[in-house]
This record gives sequence, C-alpha cells and structure tokens, in this order.
Amino acid sequence: MILAWGKRVSSEFRVKVIEISVELQIDPSWLMACMAFESGGTFRADIRNAAGSGATGLIQFMPSTAQALGTTTNALAAMAPVEQLEYVRKYFLPSKGRLNNLDDVYMAILWPAAIGRTSEYVLFDRADVKHPKRYMQNRGLDWNKDGKVTKAEAAAKVRAKLEQGLRVENAFDTSIP
Repeated sequence: MILAWGKRVSSEFRVKVIEISVELQIDPSWLMACMAFESGGTFRADIRNAAGSGATGLIQFMPSTAQALGTTTNALAAMAPVEQLEYVRKYFLPSKGRLNNLDDVYMAILWPAAIGRTSEYVLFDRADVKHPKRYMQNRGLDWNKDGKVTKAEAAAKVRAKLEQGLRVENAFDTSIP
C-alpha cells in the first residue's frame, strides 16, 4: 500500500495511522492528507493555529474539543505525534461508518454537519445573519467568490495535499520492508 506523506513521519506513526484507518474503515492516505493540511505539513503535535483560535496539533484540536476528549490543548501539544494519534482516533470514532471519501474525513474536522452531504452543500454563507463570522473566517476557501463556501471548495486544499503526498518524494510504500 502507498501511504501519502509516509516519508515525512516515523515508522511507528505510519503503523498507528494504518491501525486507526482500518478501525475507522477509511483510506489511511485520507487521514494523512488531512493531518498534512491541518499541521501545515509538519505532522507536529505542538503546531498551533496561526490565526490564534487556540487550535493545536495534528488535526488542530480546539480547546473545547480537547476538553471533551479528556485533555487540554497544552497537554496535546506536549505529546509526541504518535502519542497524539490516540486522540485523533478518539475524535474520529463517533464518525465511523460515515466517512466515505476524503471530503467526509476532512468535514469531520472542519464541519461535521457536512459529513455525507453533497459536494455542493454550503458550509459558510456570507448572507448568514446569525453567524456572520463563520464566512469571514473561512472566506479564503470561497474559490468562486460567490459568498458561499461549499463542501467541495473547503476540501479542495486537502485534495491537493493528498495529491502532493502521493508523489514519489513524499509517499511511502508500506509493502517494502
């Protein structure tokens, strides 16, 4: 099996990602692409959100999410990446069986309500008077500049990370000892 971004992580990390992916019934390269995107390609457990949201780590755990998982973002940041994968697993487990493609795996991180929805599903709308910040914080994902961020638009950068991660210089063939 070819694992996207597999050359960028330890063998222990690769094994754990594959174990988690088997349990979640997803392609491990989808999980790797999401973590590559969310961590800025670093796969570091201590990477913090540059916009100051407080999000931390491999999938950018928000402080409230970390708390719901029985930890804190500071504790997550102090972990080794392979250790933090256990929290990635815990985070994704409630979505098991509903993650049918890369876009759904990424939606589990960004906007869980979009899991299983069509690619045209609108996540953030400039005209949403109840939640005006949502669009503003994510307007960079609005590729066609129509004032709406769709599931497909939001996942486009993650799909690009998957393609990049599958290039020979980044991918790891797990069948080669």
